[in-house]
Amino acid sequence: MIGCFKLRIMDIVLATRNKKKIEEIKRITEGMAISIFTLDDFPGCPEVEEDEDTFEANAIKKAAAVARYTGKPALADDSGLEVYALNGAPGILSSRYAGERAGDRENIEKLLYETSSIADERRGARFVCCIALASPDGSVKTFSGYVEGRIGTAPRGFNGFGYDPIFYSEGHSRTFAEMSDEEKDAISHRGRALRAIQQYLRGISEGKIDF
Repeated sequence: MIGCFKLRIMDIVLATRNKKKIEEIKRITEGMAISIFTLDDFPGCPEVEEDEDTFEANAIKKAAAVARYTGKPALADDSGLEVYALNGAPGILSSRYAGERAGDRENIEKLLYETSSIADERRGARFVCCIALASPDGSVKTFSGYVEGRIGTAPRGFNGFGYDPIFYSEGHSRTFAEMSDEEKDAISHRGRALRAIQQYLRGISEGKIDF
């Protein structure tokens, strides 16, 4: 279904309450033809359970629900870390790997424990990001970004969030948490997905494509 909103500046609601993620998305999308709202602007918006079995399905579910409730286009991200030696774990459970109430430190500690016996050459991993952009009429577009790398054996750095302190992107000797915001944004999975959206939104704003 094709939506009917062709706007020079598009209102978009970020379908997340993760303040670090909101900060990162706002930073990467600065200068784009969008006006960003958050769920704080819609306090009655219900929580959406992330119970699907893929990043894409979770992102679509969240974006579609928020778009329906707010009456505005909504952007939802589902992302995580896949460790090859753990058959892709923590994967879609990345944010709650150590339990539903776990924070970043607990998740990292569990992952380091689970990988403590894995040799350096088998510590390959990738960050995955799937972003869904949904309109109130039900149409949805998805955009994905990936960054290959490896996991370390101890946290390093204090920037970023999630598994950033133990992830080394391919070709780099510093973790994401040791990089500046600008350095990380240039190569991160979320940065790559958002740049794909940027191209798409530019086409809408120029009237070249419909949502």
